[in-house]
Amino acid sequence: MKNDYKRLIEVDLPIRRISDHARAEKNMRSGHPWQLHIWWARRPWGACRSVALASLIPAPTDEHCPEDFVRAAASTLAEIGFKPADGSRQKVEEALLRFTGEFARWEAGSDPYWRTAARKLIKTAHPYVPHVFDPFSGYGAIPGEAARLGCESVASDLNPVALLCLRTLLEAVPRQGHKLIEKFNEGAEFIRAEAEKRLAPYYPKRNGKHVIAWLWARTVTCEGPGCGATVPLISQTTIAKGSRKAWIEVTGDPRTKEVRIAVRSGKSIPAGLKKTAGGGHAICPVCGFTTNKERVKAQGKEGRMGHRLYGVAMAIGTRQGKEYAEPTPEDLAAFDRAVDTWEQIARRNPEADPKEKYPFHDPRAFTAGQYGIKTWGDLFSPRQKLALHSIGEILRDYEQRLTAAGEDRALVRDTVTALALAVSNSVHYLTTMSTWLSEGMISCFIAGNAIAMRWDWAEANPLVGTYAGGLDFSFKKSEEALASTIALNNTTTTVMRADAANYPLPDDAAEMFFSDPPYYDVVPYADLSDLCYIWLKRFVGHAQPDLLAEDLTPKAEQIVVNPYAVEDGRGEQSPERYQERMTQAFREARRVLKPEGIGCIVFAHKGTAAWETLLASIIDAGFVVTASWPIDTERAARMRANKSAALGSSVHIVVRPRENPDGSLRADEVGDWRDVLAELPRRIRSWMQRLIHEGVVGADAIFACLGPALEIYSRYSRVEKANGDQVFLREYLEHVWATISREALATIFEGADATGFEPDARLTAMWLWTLRTEAGDVAVEVDDEDDESESKAGKAKGYGLEFDAVNNIAKGLGIHLEDLDSVVEISKGNARLLAVSERTQYLFGKTSEEPVKRGRKKAEQQDLFAELLDEADAETAWRDKAILKPGATTLDRVHQAMILFATGRGEALKRLLVDDGAGRDARFWMLANALLALYPKSSEESRWVDGVLARKKGLGL
Repeated sequence: MKNDYKRLIEVDLPIRRISDHARAEKNMRSGHPWQLHIWWARRPWGACRSVALASLIPAPTDEHCPEDFVRAAASTLAEIGFKPADGSRQKVEEALLRFTGEFARWEAGSDPYWRTAARKLIKTAHPYVPHVFDPFSGYGAIPGEAARLGCESVASDLNPVALLCLRTLLEAVPRQGHKLIEKFNEGAEFIRAEAEKRLAPYYPKRNGKHVIAWLWARTVTCEGPGCGATVPLISQTTIAKGSRKAWIEVTGDPRTKEVRIAVRSGKSIPAGLKKTAGGGHAICPVCGFTTNKERVKAQGKEGRMGHRLYGVAMAIGTRQGKEYAEPTPEDLAAFDRAVDTWEQIARRNPEADPKEKYPFHDPRAFTAGQYGIKTWGDLFSPRQKLALHSIGEILRDYEQRLTAAGEDRALVRDTVTALALAVSNSVHYLTTMSTWLSEGMISCFIAGNAIAMRWDWAEANPLVGTYAGGLDFSFKKSEEALASTIALNNTTTTVMRADAANYPLPDDAAEMFFSDPPYYDVVPYADLSDLCYIWLKRFVGHAQPDLLAEDLTPKAEQIVVNPYAVEDGRGEQSPERYQERMTQAFREARRVLKPEGIGCIVFAHKGTAAWETLLASIIDAGFVVTASWPIDTERAARMRANKSAALGSSVHIVVRPRENPDGSLRADEVGDWRDVLAELPRRIRSWMQRLIHEGVVGADAIFACLGPALEIYSRYSRVEKANGDQVFLREYLEHVWATISREALATIFEGADATGFEPDARLTAMWLWTLRTEAGDVAVEVDDEDDESESKAGKAKGYGLEFDAVNNIAKGLGIHLEDLDSVVEISKGNARLLAVSERTQYLFGKTSEEPVKRGRKKAEQQDLFAELLDEADAETAWRDKAILKPGATTLDRVHQAMILFATGRGEALKRLLVDDGAGRDARFWMLANALLALYPKSSEESRWVDGVLARKKGLGL
């Protein structure tokens, strides 16, 4: 079958249904390949399955689609309940789209009827088995799903941790089948039993039951005059908030300089519990002195930061909750025994202690380096290192048992590797950066793509059953992960270690290039994976010598942007170098791809610079963009910056080689700049409407519009102005950002001329719209109580965006940011839209009126009013005539009205709206309604503007 037709993905894609299934899959907690091992950028497998299918089959409505395929597709679809309404090309395509959307459901991949139907569709389009390759395979969703579709799949990566996962999931499990899972379960039981015997002296039980976790706090010395008390750093005073509440009370004795930590429980948590750590500072409970964060860091670097055990978490019974207590002498003695034993082991075998270098020079993602953490081993307590070392010895004992029993060498290697990955997957619960939140062990990766410094930390018990951090928990999850990949039902995947910029496949070897390349500066993959790598090489380095022989994971070859100095040994990783190497990787992909082949590049980033760099790499590599589709691939509860743009979608950019049949680049297609500019707004307008209909809004919609824009530009070898000057991508993208901003603003003020609003209103509306999610609210932070962050009271209000994104939006709207300092604050590459309460001084100015005392019965209201007006005395408020004059702009007047409503100044609000005429301006109410839709529903701004709108009718406006 000749492949000169458009593929289904180049005509349409059911992005809402695929996104629905992707979100559901991202929230799965069992029975998924993800459970084998942690990875920091995981694609939903079902979405990859549907995208691959839609990329490999023709679009029936395309005139070049063979009639044989249309008839065969109609027959295949009818067999599984997706019968077209009739045999027309349009109806067959509609049925194909329905099937493709539902095929993204995770469970559909293990259903032989669905899988067989998909394979039949692909076989009809491709008489020979198509080859699909992914040079940035990561955890393997793309090559795994290509294999499920019956393709010859090539998975490659540079990272040895990723490659171990790929070998296990995509090669070992399909090759060994249920035999591997049988030996895995046997080994898991062996390790559990042996660990119980060998580690029992170091992990004491309470009342015959295993402890879940021991609760610790780092300590520093108070530097207050004449004090010198040892201060335990407690950033969380509440341990449990459920029906069985538990908390910590910290007190100091000025006479003895001793600090007491009491673990309490009861029906209600007392008010006023005092923390001893916040914003990086240490507050002494003995003398009240605050040792600032720079001195805390200095003590850490000087080796004077210690640890104190203060609590124990235990299960009451099966699903009966947890109880908390203070440590006993036996708890302390058991830890001391572990310290002694580990020191003996480390003296006998120095290689057992992980002394590999920690990335302490990176304060962005590895803040512990600022406190004296120099090696990866510094992240583990002696007992944690003893436990992991002992488990590694037990794993080797099991390997010897299998070998002695005459088991196949490949099966032995695959089994111990899978077991090692399961143990490694618990390591992130077994560090001094792991913590206890919501009555459970929390990974040291709670902050996402970083390891944040923790003051109070939790030590998981590897012997406990069913709880995170325990071996039993990890083995059960891993067994389910292994079983889930048996359903791939294909042994044609090849896993190899390869540099994407120098790819070891021949020219024109594949029908599809499908990859999810590194997201610019978002994830320091290699450094993060070193936490697991240092243990994996000790567990199974002898069994996987080609992957685990190096000191740490390779860094220099990875294509990322990192703030490391060149002299760090990893070479230049600047934005310029990223573009250069990514362009080379895409050129290699085009070389391997057949001239009639298709590619799909997945990308997600909230920075315009990252997008411009990636798009430039695609164009410079010789690809033409033929379609793009945003698919919601991010889990709803992922970590993100507070009230900041967080992408829920990954944009799937569909590309074709700009090649002649002989593989040479086409260079004779010249586009007219005027035609390109004329087509751009029409294309963006229609696409924006489609996105909104599909539930894609905010930053997701903005970046999803880049694809259609690139379709216009990239169809030409070059674009020229009337005078013959070439239009380069950067200049074109300036027009693209402007067009997207204008079209988005038109959707906000639908049916009205947005240019009638002043710049501050237009920018505020666009800003808030950019932050919106599909659910109609602003992306908000999952609170991780990051110990390195400022205290909650000191955290900035408002709404953050990257400066580059804001600047492009502003330029697109003809706005100069420097003229809007009463609305926007810019600092260190970021921009913040001020909260309404922060604008009070600007909006109301100063008054000569003396504040008057308010009655006690309105204490709550007067406190809020005093906060909004930045008064020193929270018992005072301005008189009704505090407002001196209406604001200069519509936004100013709306914000004035919101503040007056918030503080209960009814008469002043009436004067502003009626007497001063603010409410007689139609723009006032139009903007207020827009802001009601844009502010987060749970925000005070939403409540205030809603209150102002409610007064409209009563005031006769």
